[in-house]
Amino acid sequence: MAAATATKVINFRAPAAKQALIDHAAQVSGKNRTDFILDASCEKAQEVLADQTYFALSRQTLQRFNELIEAPLTNADALRRLLSTPAPWER
Repeated sequence: MAAATATKVINFRAPAAKQALIDHAAQVSGKNRTDFILDASCEKAQEVLADQTYFALSRQTLQRFNELIEAPLTNADALRRLLSTPAPWER
């Protein structure tokens, strides 16, 4: 579990105007600069990773997919397990 709590240093340069913007937003949010940047970066990373799921279906397959989505739930236990499993970026 030590790996999950270990911290690493991330260094980067930013133009003064962007730093001022970030600092102002962090202050308004009640956070320090590091926490604000880390939260915003992780939120964006999750968004980018979530958007990487793309699939194409034929009209017929899409119709079947929609029928399955709209059908009554037949195995609630499987759905509960799926929804209780952490996302890859939360592990």
